[in-house]
Amino acid sequence: MELEAVVQAAKYLAAGICMGIGAIGAALGEGMIGARALDAMARQPEMANTVLRTMVIADAIAETTGIYSLVVAIVLLFVV
Repeated sequence: MELEAVVQAAKYLAAGICMGIGAIGAALGEGMIGARALDAMARQPEMANTVLRTMVIADAIAETTGIYSLVVAIVLLFVV
């Protein structure tokens, strides 16, 4: 196998691992945020709007991990 083919295969493998780990972290974080928010809304229905707003902001922050891993995977595929 030529060196160029090995490098190409390693790039694809690294990008896949990067996206897999990044997506798992973001998904677990968003799931926990959603579960805690629903629990808070069930306990105090009058605070549902405030909890929902905070949950959406927290979900956006948790999603940045997945976006950063996507950027790193794209850099691995097209720049390296």
